[in-house]
Amino acid sequence: MTANLEKDPNQISNMFDGVAKNYDLLNDLLSFGQTKRWRRIVTSIISPKPGMKILDLAAGTGSSSEPLRKKGADVTAADFSEGMLEVGKRKHPNLKFVKADALALPFANQSFDLVTISFGLRNTNDAEKALNEMHRVTKVNGKLVIVEFSHPTNKFFRNFYFRYLMKILPLLSRLFAKDSSAYVYLANSIKAWPNQSNLAKLLMKSGWQDVTWQDLTFGIVAVHIAQRSI
Repeated sequence: MTANLEKDPNQISNMFDGVAKNYDLLNDLLSFGQTKRWRRIVTSIISPKPGMKILDLAAGTGSSSEPLRKKGADVTAADFSEGMLEVGKRKHPNLKFVKADALALPFANQSFDLVTISFGLRNTNDAEKALNEMHRVTKVNGKLVIVEFSHPTNKFFRNFYFRYLMKILPLLSRLFAKDSSAYVYLANSIKAWPNQSNLAKLLMKSGWQDVTWQDLTFGIVAVHIAQRSI
């Protein structure tokens, strides 16, 4: 998959099916262990509580969902990739997994207190439609937490980072993955993704209010937080 990023849903799903078995391990290796730190910070931002109904979209194998469940929240881990779901069910048998398309969520209006999506929004072929669907299933006064790769704020570090993405990451992925195409796609999709302020504008366009964001690791990742007020 190249930088045109015309994201065919079946192609995306098949790509993640193919890397599901070692996905979490490879992410930890290629991020130099940062994924665990990001997950701890995001769990703290979400502040899950007993009885809180949370939808975790693009949940993959459930690595982002399990910490929320352990805090007592009622978590639904949803993903479009059957391969990811199969691995997740084995790793986290106490989690509730659901196959779901972010563009047509199989949930009633205002079903959840909070919706979160980690590193999955940029993989949809219509981010605005996905945000509209998340808005629909979130309760009034509920929240949205988006965790996504973004653009480092420092110019020199940004240049180094994008060089790593486009040149070094694909090389490293070939050492650890049987099919490195997912990580070539990863690099292309991150570089083409909107920066922090442009994603905030897209959120507001989709009806979300009180949009803020927090940069992690110099802006490699940004956590956008928004509220449904009406």
